[in-house]
Amino acid sequence: MEPAAFFDLDRTLLRGASGPMFSTMLKRVGVLPDRSIPGEGLVFKVFDVIGETIPSMIATRQMARAAAGWDRSLVQDAGRMAAQLLIDEVPGFAKAAIAEHQAAGRKVVMATTSPYDLVKPLADALGIDDVIATRYGEADGRYDGSVDGFFVWGPGKLAAVRDWASRQGVDVAASWAYSDSVYDLPLLSAVRRPTAVNPDPRLRVVAAVRRWPTRHFDVPAGVPKLAGIEPQRALHLLARPQLFPWVRFDVGGIDRIPAEGPAILVGNHRSYFDPLAIGWALAQAGRPVRFLGKKEVFDAPIVGQVVSALGGIRVERGTGSDEPLLAAAAALEAGEAVALMPQGTIPRGRAFFEPELKGRWGAAKLAAMSGAPVIPIGLWGTEKVWP
Repeated sequence: MEPAAFFDLDRTLLRGASGPMFSTMLKRVGVLPDRSIPGEGLVFKVFDVIGETIPSMIATRQMARAAAGWDRSLVQDAGRMAAQLLIDEVPGFAKAAIAEHQAAGRKVVMATTSPYDLVKPLADALGIDDVIATRYGEADGRYDGSVDGFFVWGPGKLAAVRDWASRQGVDVAASWAYSDSVYDLPLLSAVRRPTAVNPDPRLRVVAAVRRWPTRHFDVPAGVPKLAGIEPQRALHLLARPQLFPWVRFDVGGIDRIPAEGPAILVGNHRSYFDPLAIGWALAQAGRPVRFLGKKEVFDAPIVGQVVSALGGIRVERGTGSDEPLLAAAAALEAGEAVALMPQGTIPRGRAFFEPELKGRWGAAKLAAMSGAPVIPIGLWGTEKVWP
């Protein structure tokens, strides 16, 4: 029996709740009345902030009864319409995780409480192999107000996963599972490799106690978030001239840095202040950047932990390993900005004054691998701040 990878949907594969989009599309196809539902916006906002609650799941369970009489084909149409927009709400590193499992030969399965007919089109758009979701009973093409099989939540989700696995020849105990919700503890506890993704407060505590990995699919693995903010974006608030009175920044061409999407930032290397100078420029553009840096920086006490938390990519020079480039390419595929200095180190002595710079081929290879635009950054005078 082979393992599989099970992904929750809301706040896991998606940044937030899918409910608002599904509600909009159900109104558009005429299944729901085209008017606002009192309290609906508040419910979804609470969900986005703290995740699932028992009252919200009770309401979700009652949706099967409320859907009695709905034309199933119209609901499927709503799901297809929603998928076209929700696909853009799936973070790049979530797509990368899906691709990684499939490249390893593992089936990827969406396991969600949401109605099957609404979520199946999104799963198809993501190339997900199968869907385990709550199915509504139907008769003559219309829902009959019942749940057909499992209500896929809490223990019911684990039961549904095990039922699916028994038919597919999948070993649940050897599998992966990703979820944001403490109510998915039955499933997370049943697999060998659980991961808490964007965890709600209670799951965050459980994951810490059990030493489960915690991830956020909108940032690279290993980058933490507090109150939904990654450290580098928090540091952007400190990119103010008043906080650097001994430095005079003169930055031009910020408008040439793409506001979003992949970008390779390539700079010359004159000083240990260079990464801060590039980070300053990116802060003015409102973008985090993932630096490739030599392993000595990552191995340094405190500094290494900070650099890792900022999403830095470790490079072991002289080993010939492709791992740093593959990690950088994955970040670019996820829409990140990556920065590197082809010189590899600060030239010293006479080499510092050479007009022709000599560098390694990594930036060119990365550009060829990814197709991302290359943004050259010229640094001058940083050695007067730090050597």
